[in-house]
Amino acid sequence: MTSPVFHMIETAPTPVAPFSHAVESEGFVFLTGQMPTDPDDDSKPLPDGVEAQTRRVMDNLIIVLKGLELGLEHVVQVRAYLTRFEHDYAAMNKTYASYFPPGRRPARTCIGVTGLARGALVEIDMLARRP
Repeated sequence: MTSPVFHMIETAPTPVAPFSHAVESEGFVFLTGQMPTDPDDDSKPLPDGVEAQTRRVMDNLIIVLKGLELGLEHVVQVRAYLTRFEHDYAAMNKTYASYFPPGRRPARTCIGVTGLARGALVEIDMLARRP
């Protein structure tokens, strides 16, 4: 068994807490949940609405994946967290689904939570597998 590798991606958003962008072990890559923060300016306000926040979160995750020379096609599992579950679930799903082809969607769990960092409406984390 090899030791885990802890990744910080230079182009990815500034972490909102003490964590690595991803940790890799035995071909699995665990991506930390991303927030809808601007990767170029963490001080900017979050996008308005769950659709825009979901797009920003997914785009931030893609930045992390690219920094690891991976893509969404390598993602095998996703967890999504929503602060307004009943209100935002359908809209988040529609935006999220646009990132994956219908025949190649990762396993996923969606969880309602009471709050997220920075007052975000959505956070998403991923598990990817190296080919």
